[in-house]
Amino acid sequence: MASSLHVFSLLDFVLAFAHRHFPLVMLGLVAVVFLVSKRKASVFLLDFNCYRPPDSCRLPKCMFQEHLFLDEKVDQKSKAFLSKIFEKAGFSEETSIPASIAELPITKSLSSGLEEAETVIFPVVHGLLRKNNVSPRSIDILICNSTMFCPTPSLTAMVVNKFGMRSNIQSYNLSGMGCSAGVVSVGLAQDLLRVHRNSLALIISTEILSMNWYKGKNTSMLISNCLFRMGSAALLMSSRDQDKKAAKYELQHIVRTTRAHDDQSYACVYQDVDSENELGVSISKSIVTVAGEALKANMASLGPLVLPYTEQFQYALSIIKRKLSTRRKTEIYIPNFRRAFEHFCIHAGGKSVIEAIGKNLKLGEEDLEASKMTLYKFGNTSASSIWYELAYAEAKGRVKEGDRIWQIALGSGFKCNSAMWRCINPARSQAAKVWEGKME
Repeated sequence: MASSLHVFSLLDFVLAFAHRHFPLVMLGLVAVVFLVSKRKASVFLLDFNCYRPPDSCRLPKCMFQEHLFLDEKVDQKSKAFLSKIFEKAGFSEETSIPASIAELPITKSLSSGLEEAETVIFPVVHGLLRKNNVSPRSIDILICNSTMFCPTPSLTAMVVNKFGMRSNIQSYNLSGMGCSAGVVSVGLAQDLLRVHRNSLALIISTEILSMNWYKGKNTSMLISNCLFRMGSAALLMSSRDQDKKAAKYELQHIVRTTRAHDDQSYACVYQDVDSENELGVSISKSIVTVAGEALKANMASLGPLVLPYTEQFQYALSIIKRKLSTRRKTEIYIPNFRRAFEHFCIHAGGKSVIEAIGKNLKLGEEDLEASKMTLYKFGNTSASSIWYELAYAEAKGRVKEGDRIWQIALGSGFKCNSAMWRCINPARSQAAKVWEGKME
């Protein structure tokens, strides 16, 4: 009886207070609702998948040499130059190109480009959705990035049509953003997932080579034929609370940097026509220097977000010393990013670029292993390369719960984009299978 009176009295008090201070109570409720709605939703990577080309698409060195020998458009000087570039590229005999390029004469057509797109996109999407028991109609957001190939209807429309996705799906097609576009897509997905909470996003990163194989004599444009190879990756991201237990990674930060304001950086990787009106992409000799400058700018924004205070203090102190010093060559302290990350996925753009970044960041051979092995076994697969690298680390069993991963993507513009992830479930992803039988 006493207990009932106590509850009744407490209820009376609450009602009386609410009645007397109604505006104050309502203001408090509005404030709570506002704060809850403004809380940033966590964004998770449920799983990802990478494309493994069939052996029939391999481009061994002897085949590349044969293509050069039979190509009447390429003079002897250019052939010697390209052979040298190919030897130094750091590729194995297992990198792949689409059938339209492997055949002689090479055919560049819209139909061959569409065929390649279907070949590299459909299997990775199908495998990813099937493995995670996700219906295509459950996807709320669809993003695809392909720099050089932008057909009409778009690649996202092609995917919607193939898999029978919903009519109200939010689809985005990114083009012209280079090898760093994969991180741009992840950043876009993050923003959309935070606005449209409790949603699923499918991201596809690829590059279509069929229509962009250069057939001229300009050596700066021929370099791309030596570097770029067939590949793709598909990611399943979520902002649904119920997916946290099943997710493999949680997205921590996206940091994007562009140096398009600088003429040298802007023209470093540039699509144009040569003197004979052949369309191609020129790659400047200054690319390593330009990439280094873009990375420095990106690190300056990234550092305060991830580095321990001791590292930030040493960096700031070195800046002050340099400003006060009468000697111009006073060195600036390079922060130890190994104190912020356990794994590094540096875009496999080329052996020299990987080694230059590794040197600047003072990374060891094991830190660079995933990037070098991806370049060696798959070549430069453009924006998808950072996912082959993460799959390699997983396949090796190196990624543990709580580990932090830094994906560094470099691309035309010139851009340097970073994605930071934290492992919350060290189980192997679907993509780890791409390395079966390929690890040494």
